[in-house]
Amino acid sequence: MGASKLNIYNKGTTDLAIIAKVFSHPARVAILQYISKQDSCICNDIVDEIGLSQSTISQHLKVINDAGLLKGTYKGKSHCYCINIERFQEFQTLLNSFFNQTKSNCC
Repeated sequence: MGASKLNIYNKGTTDLAIIAKVFSHPARVAILQYISKQDSCICNDIVDEIGLSQSTISQHLKVINDAGLLKGTYKGKSHCYCINIERFQEFQTLLNSFFNQTKSNCC
């Protein structure tokens, strides 16, 4: 999302765009599904499970992490990820509100 006009949108609108970006790629959805089924997870496990290269997984993890959906511990090059449930619930509330307020007014 370009930074030049972000100030014209409210936080809810910006958060919806962030959510959409996270869920707009099937690899990110698969990564979230995999991590959500684990107690914790090391990045190499994700690579083995998803079947994409380490660098591709890292790029997708960055988008997910930038949205605040991951928590983790880092020891050297070893990363251990888990879902940030609080942020996930914030997104769930925001999406529910968006869909509940959307009216069908088509012709």
